[in-house]
Amino acid sequence: MNAAIWTAIGLLAGTTLGTLFYLGARIDSMGGRIDALASRVDALASRMDAGFAGVDAGFARVDARFDALEARFDAHLDRHAG
Repeated sequence: MNAAIWTAIGLLAGTTLGTLFYLGARIDSMGGRIDALASRVDALASRMDAGFAGVDAGFARVDARFDALEARFDAHLDRHAG
């Protein structure tokens, strides 16, 4: 009877330790995948920042054109109004 109990305890302990080591390895591999995903997100963020810099330059060009049109319109009004 004692041998059966110790055998059951040994099997339970072995199974438990094996499961813990297996899960630890899986968690470590997930950490690597998460790190790779974080680097992809960082690369995407830098691409988006570069794209927004181009948008800001586009807004600056449009703003300059509006300023030029405003100056022309003011000059035209000054000629006709007096």
